[in-house]
Amino acid sequence: MGEEYCARIFKSGNSLALRLPKALGLKEGAEVVLREERRGFSVEPVDSEEKIGGDWIGALPHLKLIPDEDRELEERALDWDLRKLRRDA
Repeated sequence: MGEEYCARIFKSGNSLALRLPKALGLKEGAEVVLREERRGFSVEPVDSEEKIGGDWIGALPHLKLIPDEDRELEERALDWDLRKLRRDA
């Protein structure tokens, strides 16, 4: 396990907030995932490389990501001899 830090919970408006130590290296505005676990909580930074899109996606309001259940995958045989692949119709 890594270092252990103390943090303080405080009231912010009608919510509770968790003040994280600067030593964690998080930047202001960084996204984290908070999970309730059997014996407490875990806080992990969101992996920015896993995010699809970015700031530019908000500039395209008509663009919507396709849900996993609506994606259709085309089945085709793999050509292990590095010849041109052909599609079975």
